[in-house]
Amino acid sequence: MAQKTDPPVSSPSEEPAWKQRAVERSTKAAKLRAEQRVERFLDAAQAIITEKGTTDFTVQEVVDRSRQSLRSFYQHFDGKHELLLALFEDALRRAADQIKAAASGLPEPLERLRVAIELLFELCRPDPVAQRPLFTDFAPQLLISHPAEVKIAHAPLLALFTEFMTDAEAAGGLRAGTTPRRSAALTMQTVMFIAQSNGSEDDHTHPVTAEEVWDFCANGFAAID
Repeated sequence: MAQKTDPPVSSPSEEPAWKQRAVERSTKAAKLRAEQRVERFLDAAQAIITEKGTTDFTVQEVVDRSRQSLRSFYQHFDGKHELLLALFEDALRRAADQIKAAASGLPEPLERLRVAIELLFELCRPDPVAQRPLFTDFAPQLLISHPAEVKIAHAPLLALFTEFMTDAEAAGGLRAGTTPRRSAALTMQTVMFIAQSNGSEDDHTHPVTAEEVWDFCANGFAAID
């Protein structure tokens, strides 16, 4: 007598394609709305910083300027610090793009580094006309209180300077034993510290220039004939 066997257990059927498309469309729409709300908060904060020339503002001011709710703000940011950090990261990405656009077209690797260093110095130094409190006020505080966040925020700039240093090394423009990435990090830190320290001597009568900063840094990594 043949032994009866149980019918195979069927696996759950996949969701219909129409349902997958509907969920995906809904998710994309929600993400877009969230991104738009975030941009409105960032634009509002940036406008307040530009008007005041300082990062000394309240979350409520940002909420009022953006014409959104306090509840919506805290859905996207833990607080003012995270908002400033987002603005700082965005500013550094834009700075990296600006430096790359100014330097990348130059044929000589060391010339690209010179332009990158001088422009980074100009972007970071205090300037009563071109007020940049994110760099001059917030960045030094952030370096002390949240060094890991600073490292993440500087990643685009570090990648760009490492690229320029690597090109210079390949062209024989760096002195022996120089490591491009470490030299890039040391150079960036030197330039930004000098710039954020007001870029001047103790008596503040002879401001340090971008050319002096380049000369100082170059003698640290450039090959000497």
